[in-house]
Amino acid sequence: QVRLVESGGGLVRAGDSLRLSCAPSGLTSNLYGMGWWRQAPGKERAFVAAIDWTGRTTNYVDSVKGRFAISRDNAKNTVYLQMNSLKPEDSAVYYCALERTTVLPNARLADYDYWGQGTQVTVSG
Repeated sequence: QVRLVESGGGLVRAGDSLRLSCAPSGLTSNLYGMGWWRQAPGKERAFVAAIDWTGRTTNYVDSVKGRFAISRDNAKNTVYLQMNSLKPEDSAVYYCALERTTVLPNARLADYDYWGQGTQVTVSG
């Protein structure tokens, strides 16, 4: 059974950095795309960043470009989201997700097959 375990959330001040990690288990290959999504209170889950199965191609929502970086280490079976210059509007529950439909950096929520439990990121102003 595929399972995604996230870590790295917390409470920080505006301008600080955080790194989220996500470790999928129960898979027999690295042929999957990974994404990070976030959901603030009262809002729908929104795309943040995604990476293809090779780790060479990425995709970001405009609001985080230049501040966030998604990466993956297939040897360690882990995906990361480095978040720099955090803003209060970045506060949300962050979810990692896995998709095997395209194995590309996919921003389409319906294509994601598996989700982590979420980790809270709170940025104080």
